[in-house]
Amino acid sequence: MQLMDFLASVPIFKGLSREQYEELIMVTTIQGYGRGQTIFAEGEEGKGFFVVMEGSVKIYKLSVEGKEQILHIFGPGEPFAEAAVFVGAPFPAHALALQKSRVLFIPRAAFIDLISKEPSLALNMLAALSLRLKRFAQMIEELSLKEVPGRLAAHLLYLSEQQHYPETVRLEIGKAQLASLLGTIPETLSRILARLGSQGFISVKGPEITILDKEGLEALALGEMRLTNG
Repeated sequence: MQLMDFLASVPIFKGLSREQYEELIMVTTIQGYGRGQTIFAEGEEGKGFFVVMEGSVKIYKLSVEGKEQILHIFGPGEPFAEAAVFVGAPFPAHALALQKSRVLFIPRAAFIDLISKEPSLALNMLAALSLRLKRFAQMIEELSLKEVPGRLAAHLLYLSEQQHYPETVRLEIGKAQLASLLGTIPETLSRILARLGSQGFISVKGPEITILDKEGLEALALGEMRLTNG
């Protein structure tokens, strides 16, 4: 895919003219990262934001004790670190490539200059940030109010929506990463996956999970049903 075609497919860049896409390309750099390589660390100066072209990127925080909490996983076409554009503050979390990845870097000053010429970009950015805020609010609710089965059920439904409602969703991250995202440990996650499978909610084959009982998962996610022991 040509870079201009890729930019046109990213929601925050929709509506630009060909000349504006060309102007954006002039200030954009493509950066490659190997699996496990840091893209930026918490506290570094936020000089701009990024868009995933290939691969996947995790955003995470570390506690004083070194415990990791994943905040989000981003895939192709998704922007991250957009807050740097508006506030010019240091990055509030760490970013790391989960696999071999390519990302676009858009400098803050150049993007603000482009916004001044095309105000619709600001609306696109606000829409993206609003969706991100909604997802974070859901995550906080799940981590604080829901038990692990409910968190996992909600995440599987979220993946189904994100992947355009397939019956079989694909986990793009390992169980250890997923456990961190859900605020639990891999052993607990494996037990819950097994129980969901044995009770007919899902079937698991490697990284692919087939949703067999969507209504049941929705009930678990909403706290209307509890997973039975055994």
